[in-house]
Amino acid sequence: MNKPYIICHMMMSIDGRIDCGMTAQLKGNSTYYSTLSAIDAPTRISGRVTAQTELSGGQHFASASATPLGKEAFGKNASAASYNIVMDTKGTLLWGNDGGASQPHLIITSEQATKEYLHDLDSKGISWIATGKEHIDLARAMEILAEQFGVDRLAIVGGGKINGGFLDAGLIDEISIVIGPGADGRVNQPSLFDGRPAGRRPIDLKLKDVQSFDDGAVWLRYLTK
Repeated sequence: MNKPYIICHMMMSIDGRIDCGMTAQLKGNSTYYSTLSAIDAPTRISGRVTAQTELSGGQHFASASATPLGKEAFGKNASAASYNIVMDTKGTLLWGNDGGASQPHLIITSEQATKEYLHDLDSKGISWIATGKEHIDLARAMEILAEQFGVDRLAIVGGGKINGGFLDAGLIDEISIVIGPGADGRVNQPSLFDGRPAGRRPIDLKLKDVQSFDDGAVWLRYLTK
């Protein structure tokens, strides 16, 4: 399979929670960003929830037509060395104009996204990929990223569900974790990987590297294969 080299890079507390508001309060938060630069993966993927709170301004697209695209397609509206990729299954987040951006957005949807939504992205210079009948076909989306957009290395910096989806699909090559020196302990908080179906066996990992830092953070790197 032709796909980018995919690294899941996250920061968590020692009890595995990844809530951004919490991890931002931990010593080691600056280490997360320095290690993100160190893994040399300028193209980054976020999920819809993360993008809604941190990237898009939280506004939603109001479609006058509910006609889905209904087929696999892509729109290459920018050529860049790297992209800010957002997974948005049905195409709901509203974006501003991306014209001339050095690191433009690229939205990945299922074929359920409306034609009107994708035309709106076209009009704003935002690239997109639509694949998968009901849900995003992650494997196919990664093939299109590699073959049509020239992405050979990327980092997943989303939430537990997007991380879990990529892990369950066997698409993650490396897991890069910064553990901040703090414990959360709250119930019902997102963890590093969420949402894998019940009954799945744990995925074996191979330790690649361990580093500790003066701020108390520890950086763990694992290979999945």
